[in-house]
Amino acid sequence: MVLMTMIARVADGLPLAASIQEDEQTGRNILDYQNQAKMLFRKLTPQSPTRCSIETGPYLFHYMIDGAVCYLTLCSRDYSKRLAFSYLENIAQEFQAQYSRQVHTVSRPYSFIEFGEYAMGGSSPPPPECGLMSLVSDVS
Repeated sequence: MVLMTMIARVADGLPLAASIQEDEQTGRNILDYQNQAKMLFRKLTPQSPTRCSIETGPYLFHYMIDGAVCYLTLCSRDYSKRLAFSYLENIAQEFQAQYSRQVHTVSRPYSFIEFGEYAMGGSSPPPPECGLMSLVSDVS
């Protein structure tokens, strides 16, 4: 299960968008993980691995760097690593399509917060070419 998704600029760790799947069990602890993700973003450099999974308590952070942007998700340990990275690839594709020209110019954190709703499925459905529906069928 995907619990949180964050997107940040690699050069300075500036958070660009975030989305949190809230429920009663994870609600209290999710802020701790969000802070851990922010620390991770600040430590990334262009020389960092482009894909990585990091254990953190009962969860795993999976991140992917594409160009100047890092896409990160927090998942339960039983969530497939392949699905997590497929999810990140789809998020990256959509984010780049919408905001790639603006990433270097923003100075405020969470300038693209509206993208977070898309990332967790809270806004308009993803376009068919995004491939998220194939991910859903892989889970069943």
